[in-house]
Amino acid sequence: MPSRLRLAAPEEVAAALARRSPADDRLLTKHFLAVLAERAPGRSVEVRVPPYAAVQAIPGVRHTRGTPPAVVETDPDTWVALATGELTWTDAVAGGRVTASGERAELTPYLPLLGDP
Repeated sequence: MPSRLRLAAPEEVAAALARRSPADDRLLTKHFLAVLAERAPGRSVEVRVPPYAAVQAIPGVRHTRGTPPAVVETDPDTWVALATGELTWTDAVAGGRVTASGERAELTPYLPLLGDP
């Protein structure tokens, strides 16, 4: 997992979900990207949540240079909604809130990220 990503303490996550300031969105984005990297280690899909962070995850073909074979990009609000189960992957894609391209860019098997796997 990239050093700029870290799992937040459960009480930090709960407080950030309750407040939802820009600083909270940054914490939540990085936390849930770290959870994804921990639960689905790999380098075949790059999940981007600008402006806060990106992570490579999901088992499969290892990516080393250039654009990965699969890319998922969304905004922080959508990423947090997906991670907490407030929004489904299908609805996010259908609503244009997520762009996903390439093999393995379907994150449904890994969502939601809140709680135990």
